[in-house]
Amino acid sequence: MKLDEMREKTVDELQSAINDWKKNLFNYKLQLSTHKLENTALISKTKKLIAQAKTVIKEKTSCEQSAKAAAGTVNASKQAEVENA
Repeated sequence: MKLDEMREKTVDELQSAINDWKKNLFNYKLQLSTHKLENTALISKTKKLIAQAKTVIKEKTSCEQSAKAAAGTVNASKQAEVENA
């Protein structure tokens, strides 16, 4: 999954994808320990996907929080104007 595709998904979809990737990562590590994993690059790619998804989730939540904070300051300034008038 590319980063642009991750940004289009919701936080819940990303959380479920992270859980799936963590399960895959666990299986890859088991296969590696039993010498059955042919493509060892899958481990690092999966770790990278998990980190990217977590970063996108953090971006989305911080944007939502800053939007709420900005809306709160706008509402507070409107209330101050009404009280002063």
